[in-house]
Amino acid sequence: MKHPFPTRWLAAGLLATTPLGLLAQTTVAATTPTQPVAAAAAGVTQQFTLRNGMTLIVKPDRRAPTAVHMVWVRVGSMDEVDGTSGVAHVLEHMLFKGTAQLAPGEFSRRVAALGGRENAFTARDYTGYFQQIPANRLEDVMRLEADRFANNRWADDEFRREIEVVKEERRLRTEDSPRALMSEAMNAVTFVASPYRRPIIGWMSDLDALTPDDVRAFYRQWYSPANAAVVVAGDVDVKQVHALAERHYGAIAARPVPPRKPRTEPQQTGVRRLDFKAPAEQAYVSLAFKVPQLGRLDAAAPDEASAQADTDALALTVLAAVLDGYSGARLDRALTQGTDRVADSAGAWNGLMGRGPQLFVLYGTPAAGRRATEVEAALRAEVARVARDGVSDAELNRVKTQWVAGEVYKLDSVFNQARELGSHWAQGQPLDASERVIARLRAITAEQVRSVAARYFGDDQLTVGTLVPQPVPANRPSRPAPAGGRH
Repeated sequence: MKHPFPTRWLAAGLLATTPLGLLAQTTVAATTPTQPVAAAAAGVTQQFTLRNGMTLIVKPDRRAPTAVHMVWVRVGSMDEVDGTSGVAHVLEHMLFKGTAQLAPGEFSRRVAALGGRENAFTARDYTGYFQQIPANRLEDVMRLEADRFANNRWADDEFRREIEVVKEERRLRTEDSPRALMSEAMNAVTFVASPYRRPIIGWMSDLDALTPDDVRAFYRQWYSPANAAVVVAGDVDVKQVHALAERHYGAIAARPVPPRKPRTEPQQTGVRRLDFKAPAEQAYVSLAFKVPQLGRLDAAAPDEASAQADTDALALTVLAAVLDGYSGARLDRALTQGTDRVADSAGAWNGLMGRGPQLFVLYGTPAAGRRATEVEAALRAEVARVARDGVSDAELNRVKTQWVAGEVYKLDSVFNQARELGSHWAQGQPLDASERVIARLRAITAEQVRSVAARYFGDDQLTVGTLVPQPVPANRPSRPAPAGGRH
């Protein structure tokens, strides 16, 4: 079944998360270190603040004797400045390169010796590190992770070797992919002031110029306890996890989080177009419309305009699901089926929430003998049809039922439970954000979907990117995966 929320958020092309979290039927209890910790029933998520300001989130799940341990830092590519793009992702790599207690690579070797697996990811809004281990080895990975969070240390030579790994990663995942190249070029055209205009993995020229001290400065600036959260899910006791977290993480010295200056995206006043030429077999077209994002789910909107923007963001998410939320949805039927089909593939997604501005995207690949302009027109025609004729109750009920089923199904993964809790925290949302979002999505009406289709798809908020295929070199060499890459 096609999930209505595609895994679209790039994490340097490495790990992506869905806009919505798990539909976890949980009660979230927030406590401070001075409050008693009640024994948690299975499935109850609890949140604490450690003595140095670090957040701890614990979700017991006793179905198997395993645990997932994650550290989330509320810093990503959007916190970088021009000239050092990619530094958040490079720092993620360097956290595996040692401390005063651990040699380069020793962290991973020790986790493997515990019978665990581990990795990390960088996104626009956050950076995360995780281990999945037998539950009785939780304290071992806590000790390791707390050490590298507080005491990351490596020689300049380690940086010089690893930056070449990151550059090769960029070549493999971006420069060898015409669509990935067009996507980063399109972001640079779509956004003017927002830091979302820069690629997560960084521009190659910035990677060439990046220094060890640039990375160390970014680490000192953002890796403070008050800017991080520990998330533990699995076969654990909440009271024991809290005590372990205070022992290993709470002892890290507190430091203030630097103020974040707003970088508000100015209002767009006309269509923007990008024709991107690259060696490719097929053309491709992407239409990005600037749309409102969902505000905090645990606070009332400050005014009527903000409340309307929240409702519109949810209605746009429903519209994306009506267009492309299941096999045989509107775009599939209208563009890719029949003898006179215009596209080989077509889709839509809506950016519901995040720390930066969000987009509603329509995209498609022309069928043989059809032009990208025909696909563009057909995509817009389907939205215009919704604006004119609306959607049926049957369509709404279908996508809403699939959301609930899909979100509940994800509860089978302890890793996904931890990941979604961390994602909610990093974006400033309550831990039960998924439950709240699903409830609000289920209340969206057909008229609200028709209304947003009529109001948000004009030229003034539109950027169109078209991949213009160029001849593919006959003997283009394949590129091996980067040696030593974290992902």
